[in-house]
Amino acid sequence: MVRPDLKKWDQNVEDMRRLSLEVPHPRSRERFQAMSMIDSGQKNASQWAKHIKRRKQTVLDWVHQYNESGPDSLHYQPSGGRQAKFNGAEKKRSLTP
Repeated sequence: MVRPDLKKWDQNVEDMRRLSLEVPHPRSRERFQAMSMIDSGQKNASQWAKHIKRRKQTVLDWVHQYNESGPDSLHYQPSGGRQAKFNGAEKKRSLTP
């Protein structure tokens, strides 16, 4: 069974819980919550993936990322994609008759 190696990064389950509440991005919070649930034994990666409606491999990847690179690797990084043609105000204005 794959588990986060919290001791390697001098962390504990309570650190993961705290980060899952404090980090600003929801995707980052989701990842820290996964580490907390898996390390505490409340759920394994497969069970947690099913609970949050993610692929099992996605959750396993988070655990491997954490074990290899530490907590900074769990912070969400936008991966690119096309920029919006309108910002929020312009979009609202274009929809208003």
